Amino acid sequence: MKLYRFLTDDDTSVFCHKVTAALNKGWVLHGAPTYAFDAARGVMRCGQAVVKESLGEYTPETKLGDH
Repeated sequence: MKLYRFLTDDDTSVFCHKVTAALNKGWVLHGAPTYAFDAARGVMRCGQAVVKESLGEYTPETKLGDH
């Protein structure tokens, strides 16, 4: 099955560590990162899509972070 996740966080090192952790678990970057201003909170937010091929069959109950 092919899995997709969209990782987001504030523009801090926490976001970079989240993406790095996914890459080290076999996820692959998909597309360019995004960067947007969250006016309600007054902070910049980052996002990055990642994909991964995994064994098994996808269901809505699949816990993507466990793969």
